[in-house]
Amino acid sequence: MSKQIQDAYIVAATRTPIGRSHKGSFRHLRPDDLLAIALRSALAQVPGLDPKAIEDVICGCAIPEAQQGLNVARIGAILAGLPNSVGGITVNRFCASGLSAVAMAADRIRVGEADVMIAAGTESMSMVPMMGNSPSLSPAIFANTQDVEQYGIAYGMGLTAEKVAQQWKVSRDAQDAFALQSHQRAVIAMKNGEFTNEITPVEVTERDVNLETAEVSTRTRTVNLDEGARPDTSLEGLAKLRTVFAARGSVTAGNSSQTSDGAGALILASEAAVKRFGLKPLARFVSYASRGVPPHIMGIGPVEAIPAALRYAGLKQDDMDWIELNEAFAAQSLAVINTLGLDPARVNPMGGAIALGHPLGATGAIRSATVVHALQRHQKKYGMVTMCVGMGQGAAGIFERV
Repeated sequence: MSKQIQDAYIVAATRTPIGRSHKGSFRHLRPDDLLAIALRSALAQVPGLDPKAIEDVICGCAIPEAQQGLNVARIGAILAGLPNSVGGITVNRFCASGLSAVAMAADRIRVGEADVMIAAGTESMSMVPMMGNSPSLSPAIFANTQDVEQYGIAYGMGLTAEKVAQQWKVSRDAQDAFALQSHQRAVIAMKNGEFTNEITPVEVTERDVNLETAEVSTRTRTVNLDEGARPDTSLEGLAKLRTVFAARGSVTAGNSSQTSDGAGALILASEAAVKRFGLKPLARFVSYASRGVPPHIMGIGPVEAIPAALRYAGLKQDDMDWIELNEAFAAQSLAVINTLGLDPARVNPMGGAIALGHPLGATGAIRSATVVHALQRHQKKYGMVTMCVGMGQGAAGIFERV
């Protein structure tokens, strides 16, 4: 017997601050602990909800190994103190892992197989490197130079950004100007308290050893803002940076996303659960789409995913009041904006990954929390989260303020 499609509502959404990898506040904080912090905070936002009503935790993670392996979703649920009845599954769509987790959780509710779900994402790029600790690429794909160039990932994502910059004619000056804007918007948003509602402060304990006396001292501090935004960023400073991936290229560390650590979590519920537990919806999950593109120009992925998500939603591009476009690289962000004709004022109004950071598999959940709270705060109707994905994909999800 077929079931009627029902709505899935976001009733809680939060994230940790985004820490700079290797040098930031979370460099020694495990990703499963970061996930547990986000989960506990999301639950605290819905005190009327019985945790036993939660069906599952779906968590995105781009490199699910080492400290974030062994099904980090289930580990995070246990660390967060969720009932043993709550399951956990880890999903991987690289940079769209967290957004895919949100879509999968919503789908379980929409088809009537669950009433309450948690979607999340976590990633520590301090503890687990970009390609993992022991990458082993398929010989069938990477057997010759042509295939290696085609799939890009063997050289790194940076070369795919260079290819996009060349093919879509995105200049170095345009990339640097976009990067500067990202930092400027992020700094202003922080000063105005725009991120306050979505961020869960994290207490970090640091230990120092006196080598002469062998005494260990500890201090605890609270991290409540993202660490990547730089108020002193300038075009002059960005112009001095060397290209990283190609000698005559245009992609630099300054116009690329920052490697980062962080986690996010959202609680989704059916209309029946909203009424049963007296919950207040923040947004309705509207639609999701993922599409593939040639891997060597993976950055253009949103160009294919966005129209599909809009079509599933029965909406137009101009209906989107707020767009969180993950800034993997300025080159691909500009290529997507220019190709689709997106309104630059509606894209990343509070800055993006170039300034705020990009903890890979966590980013989709983090930016979903951002757009849900932004729609509420600014009384906008529709918002979108979209990103390119390694190995040639794009993803986009649409939310409606309730």
